Amino acid sequence: MTWQASGGAADMSTADREVVAEQLGRPPRGDMTVAWRCPCGKPAVVKTHPRLPDGTPFPTVYYLTCPRASAGCSRLESEGVMREMEAALGEDVALAQAYQSAHENYLLDRIQLADVAEIEGISAGGMPTRVKCLHVLLAHALAAGPGVNPLGDQVEAALGAWWLPHGCSGSL
Repeated sequence: MTWQASGGAADMSTADREVVAEQLGRPPRGDMTVAWRCPCGKPAVVKTHPRLPDGTPFPTVYYLTCPRASAGCSRLESEGVMREMEAALGEDVALAQAYQSAHENYLLDRIQLADVAEIEGISAGGMPTRVKCLHVLLAHALAAGPGVNPLGDQVEAALGAWWLPHGCSGSL
């Protein structure tokens, strides 16, 4: 199964695939492209085809692979940031509307890759009404750019320059 990425995603080279495998601690599954690179030059977000080679639906279009960013998201989750964000969704109509738009953007990005009926209307990260995974919200925000996913933008701001001081080759 092959597909052409859109939205500025770069084709996945053998070297990129090896880096992603190292980042994940396992071989990556399915067809993907690099959707966003860390300032260090390594893939940090991959854009995945919504159906795995064995036919299984895969709803996570944007997948965070950078271990440092992933560790930062996990830290924020353990600090209760998801509960705070979800509470804000219930109180801030403009934020809820922007998050709904992020959900619609995510679905549009996926349908441009393939129509997978089993996951129609389902995006990721709890969108559009809940906050379930900061990793996917950050991945979407990085791949789509500022202003598309407001909660992903908040995660990015909270993490700051996660790749510093040692770059991607440094330890966590």
